Amino acid sequence: MDGVFLGITLFALIVLIINVILSGLVVFFERRNPASTWAWLLVLLFIPILGFIAYMIFGRNSKREKMFREKEKYDQEVYYKYLFHDVHSAEKVQQQKKFIENKGKLVEADYVTDLAHLHLNSGNWMTFNNQVEYLNNGKEKFESLVQDIRNAKKFIHLEYYIWRGDRLGTRLTEELAKKAAEGVEVRVLYDGIGNSRLPKHFFDKLHAAGGYTAAFLPRFVVRLNYRNHRKLAIIDGEIGYIGGFNVGDEYLGIVKRYGPWRDTHLRFQGDAIDQMQMRFIKDWNFTAKNGIIQLNEKYFPKRLQFDGIRTQIVSSGPDTQWKNIRNGYFKMINEAESHIYLTTPYFVPDDGIFEALRVAALSGLDVRIIIPGNPDHFFVYWASMSYLGELLEAGVKVYQYEKGFIHAKVLTIDGTVASVGSANMDIRSFDLNFEVNAFMYDEEMTKILEDDFRNDLHSCVEITKEWYHRRRWWFRVHESIARLISPML
Repeated sequence: MDGVFLGITLFALIVLIINVILSGLVVFFERRNPASTWAWLLVLLFIPILGFIAYMIFGRNSKREKMFREKEKYDQEVYYKYLFHDVHSAEKVQQQKKFIENKGKLVEADYVTDLAHLHLNSGNWMTFNNQVEYLNNGKEKFESLVQDIRNAKKFIHLEYYIWRGDRLGTRLTEELAKKAAEGVEVRVLYDGIGNSRLPKHFFDKLHAAGGYTAAFLPRFVVRLNYRNHRKLAIIDGEIGYIGGFNVGDEYLGIVKRYGPWRDTHLRFQGDAIDQMQMRFIKDWNFTAKNGIIQLNEKYFPKRLQFDGIRTQIVSSGPDTQWKNIRNGYFKMINEAESHIYLTTPYFVPDDGIFEALRVAALSGLDVRIIIPGNPDHFFVYWASMSYLGELLEAGVKVYQYEKGFIHAKVLTIDGTVASVGSANMDIRSFDLNFEVNAFMYDEEMTKILEDDFRNDLHSCVEITKEWYHRRRWWFRVHESIARLISPML
């Protein structure tokens, strides 16, 4: 009995020492915001064993963050230089220089100019020569993608957070294998954690046909941070897809658990594809060290010029100095003059975004937010409700989508500016995930997105202050716990 007691005491002492060391790391060596620091300290000190496990899964990794900073420096020295000086024609270089000299002047609205210049300062150039097709359901998006794959002549580059081994995943893989067998360069980049259940030999036929695949950060399977959450497809440098759809049957709306799937994706033709292509090449070369893509004109073809939608493709993540997409969201919200429409499956904002939305509503702006009524992560849903409850008091209108699951990540303001991409309105997308969005400065495109937002409201139930105040006691408990550790989510 004494031996058992001694063993338990020794184990508890070891756990305590480890947690004290981890607490020191959190406070002194990791650059967190105070809310995140306190959340981790509470978990580590008051739930020692579970706290240690949670930290090992969700905690930061300073060595990996150092590696990402080195990656950022390398990207700027090599890739940005190539894209700007070697790919762009003299005319396009002059166009960018004029844009910079005019401080990004686009239209009469100063806030649009400021937003564009904000992204310009982080290396996300303005492109003027774009045509965009709006896709808001999986069947439409993937039929379009399959057709573009079949028409590919030179290369197909796909980057997705999730690639299921189901009917849709199998169908796309078979289409890719056919093109690889024809001599078309095919590369698929997927996230190591997002696809941890993908059968080991799933891509064997694609490999046998000459295609390539790579898993982003597959070695650190215990870590849920630093995930590649981007969704991109580039075909021949002529067509590019960006948005919220992953690859899987649920995104077609045929999985009973979720029902109809509502998402948003964009199909681009134009110069914005150069930025998507460079984003893929940087991610691929970082992941597949033994099969890097050499920069050449094959991947950046010259295109026909036409007046189109002004767009900046904006990336953010642990490998960028600034929280580029988060800062773009903040700027849009802070500068809106009439209305703000936001659709997001997860709503766990940082203090700045939260206050910007609250101040906008208190200032009389029409602020509306749509979240899923059928959440896929209940803990995040409870955290979301805690924030949204406070926003209701400020006059924000909140709606739950009931016609299935809504996964779109769309922010529009004033019928003028829109952002569509992979980034949710949450701290994880702002801080820990690799994301990519398209910021578009176009009234016609923004109107299409806002009309769809208003149409989605017909499939929603409004969360009123009266309903929120009547919520059950257990709902309040879940909210409180989730809110307490929301900076860790």
